[in-house]
Amino acid sequence: MKIIDLSQSLYNKMPVYPGDPEVKIQQIHSLAKEGWRLRYLQFASHTGSHVDAFSHMDEKGKTLDQMPLSKFMGPAQRVKITDIFPKNIGLAFVKAKLDLDLYPKIKVAQPPFILINKDCEFSVAMERKLLQNEIVTVTDLVNLEKLPLGKQFMFYGLPLKIKDGDGSPIRAVAVL
Repeated sequence: MKIIDLSQSLYNKMPVYPGDPEVKIQQIHSLAKEGWRLRYLQFASHTGSHVDAFSHMDEKGKTLDQMPLSKFMGPAQRVKITDIFPKNIGLAFVKAKLDLDLYPKIKVAQPPFILINKDCEFSVAMERKLLQNEIVTVTDLVNLEKLPLGKQFMFYGLPLKIKDGDGSPIRAVAVL
């Protein structure tokens, strides 16, 4: 068994989506003074490697706490947009342009989720269409290029259980 970490590290003032608040991580307690470490974290729900709830772009969509955990894990496969997509498993894209032109092909494959490397071009229109059709989008991942093309792996990317949450940073892993 091999585990590949697909998550970005979260750090102070890391790059964020234009217009989103900056990441602030502040040391509040220290070993020297209080006897333990404690950091104050401040960032948006769609920071770093994260999952989008259906409610992120759909008024009628479910929030994170309404979605079953099974939506955030399962078999997946790295593909190219020119491949024939396997059906009913997650699809992982490394360097791809994901826009509405690709949606009909994705819909036929019926993936429960889409994994998107941070290098991909991912249009807002495509993201909205996927979420409205209850296909979870997991974005800003790293290391997807380390996964073999055409081979299945298990994906795990559980969000924080945020009441009425529209998205959450995740610790995402692929298990080969």
